[in-house]
Amino acid sequence: MKYYIISGEASGDLHASNLMRALKNVDHKAEFRIWGGDLMEAEGGVQVMHYKERSYMGFLEVVQNLGTTLSNIKFCKQDIEAYQPDVIIFVDYSGFNLRIAKWAKPKGFRTHYYISPQVWASREGRVKAIKQHIDKMFVILPFVKDFYEKKHNYPVEYVGHPLIDAINDRKQVDEDHFKKEHDLDIKKPVIALLPGSRKQEIKKMLSVMLSVVNDFPGHQFVIAGAPSQDFAFYQQFITNDSVKFVANRTYDLLSIATAALVTSGTATLETALFKVPQVVCYRGNWLSYQIAKRIITLKYISLVNLVMDKEVVKELIQNDLNTKNLKIELARILDKHKRVQFFMDYYDLEKKLGGKGASEKAARLIYEDLQ
Repeated sequence: MKYYIISGEASGDLHASNLMRALKNVDHKAEFRIWGGDLMEAEGGVQVMHYKERSYMGFLEVVQNLGTTLSNIKFCKQDIEAYQPDVIIFVDYSGFNLRIAKWAKPKGFRTHYYISPQVWASREGRVKAIKQHIDKMFVILPFVKDFYEKKHNYPVEYVGHPLIDAINDRKQVDEDHFKKEHDLDIKKPVIALLPGSRKQEIKKMLSVMLSVVNDFPGHQFVIAGAPSQDFAFYQQFITNDSVKFVANRTYDLLSIATAALVTSGTATLETALFKVPQVVCYRGNWLSYQIAKRIITLKYISLVNLVMDKEVVKELIQNDLNTKNLKIELARILDKHKRVQFFMDYYDLEKKLGGKGASEKAARLIYEDLQ
């Protein structure tokens, strides 16, 4: 079978690459053409355009780059017609993917969606387009299945969360070896800083994260570098020589971390699955935030709290994300008496997300549908 897969950021690249690996196990003649990243390319996908060439965060940034996006959509349509895939698999990235789906379905292409757009959070009207243009929807969060089926009478497949496989299947890292390899202080517990993967995110988050370093001299602060960014970009924000930087080793870093400051997104869930107490951070462009505040209907922004339907992790949003508050919350999650509840909630979270095998289950269902 010929698979055309479109993802739009680092997390999509990860999940799509695992799906590709699983598809190759059920379809030994699988061929892939991709809009993704390095991980998808490593699984044998022929890269059309890398996600870092088209990654924008916030409403204002999207509008400013609208011309480029429209040009990419036009090119994508032409590329799909030339390739003639047996199925198009969309991975999150709703603004782009739903436009392609609207065009592709009437053309007779089979359309599958793996990892639903966050229509449960905002712009719920998009469900109508999904029901009209998507043949199969595969969701990875339990409350999303209820949202589609109970509220919108749209049957979907719940396959479990692929992060569980990605984390459980990784090779364990030796803490002392890792610290020596990256010139970290052997004796100090690690506080991981995850400022996001996009430049806009890092600019907004990293400086405030680093502003509390001097208040915790007994800990080693380490920035998790995203695969889409070079160290030179991060370097402009680092003013304290004690701060270290580790590129493309986020999971290894989380596996040895005592606590973490994390930009809202998939990373909050990854941090929780590594059982690391965290403070969730978000600060966006002022206009983008004002728009988002008016259309997003959720009580929480972090996936951890959304899945658990309660405040498990503290969320510092927009003006609340400042040095004073961050210092208070970081001290709180380092308190050994407070940490016990984190671990109990995190174990409950993992149970709610289901067991292993999300990628394999999704791949099998996709392949069976094509038969």
